[in-house]
Amino acid sequence: VQLVESGGGLVQAGGSLRLSCVASGRTFSNYVLGWFRQAPGKEREFVARIRWSGGSATYVNSVRGRFTCSRDNAKNTMYLQMNSLKPEDTAVYYCAADLDATALIRGKPNYWGQGTEVTVSS
Repeated sequence: VQLVESGGGLVQAGGSLRLSCVASGRTFSNYVLGWFRQAPGKEREFVARIRWSGGSATYVNSVRGRFTCSRDNAKNTMYLQMNSLKPEDTAVYYCAADLDATALIRGKPNYWGQGTEVTVSS
């Protein structure tokens, strides 16, 4: 399994970014994919997750209403649309995948991307 993130960058507070995660290496129909982030000096935290087969996404409270997690099965790509960005959203964002949703809930999925950096200036 390979997960490759892109789309990070520098943005001013209030701005938007869209992260992408391209998944390859197997059929993902039974997988749960998610986004995590790690801010400087802090532990990695869960941001959002979504089932590849469908259904609504789940979010951490701090991003609910501002971030939208979606996927395009035809492109094997998961997205994280981030609006109304705040300086506290500054972090390296990681894509992750596992067959077991609880693994993402525990923060211990089997597969990780390399991360993409997001910096929000005030």
